[in-house]
Amino acid sequence: MKKMTKFEKLGLEKKLLDTIAEAGFTTPFPIQERTIPVLLEGSDVIGQAHTGTGKTAAYALPMLQKITAKQGIQGIIMAPTRELALQITSEINRYAKYTGIRTVTIYGGQGMGIQLDALRKKPEIIVATPGRLIDHLKRGTIKLNNVKHVVLDEAD
Repeated sequence: MKKMTKFEKLGLEKKLLDTIAEAGFTTPFPIQERTIPVLLEGSDVIGQAHTGTGKTAAYALPMLQKITAKQGIQGIIMAPTRELALQITSEINRYAKYTGIRTVTIYGGQGMGIQLDALRKKPEIIVATPGRLIDHLKRGTIKLNNVKHVVLDEAD
């Protein structure tokens, strides 16, 4: 029987390990065990796993560790639906608790003014639906100059 790895062995910083422990997790799911070290090294990953097996944490934790607070938008996560975008943001915020990193959700159907106010707070991560992200890019309200991390959630 294979011995399970603990999160501490994956190379994550203490502030992220603390939020993982607070969430009640001790052992990473296979997708997390395989992808977190690779993403921390800076490599690209295509990951696939069933719903509820920790895919969001698998990409969000390394992203949170590699992003520097107060340095502008450094991560873009695209999700196909508003509901998924909001769920992703909620999970990232749980893990970002001790990092100073801010996440904003951008999606169609929400007033542009609300989104512009959120963008003025200079988030480091944007979670967006494709159409609304394109709207902001065309308007120049989101700039991709500093983006180092891109995730296509539900890319299939």
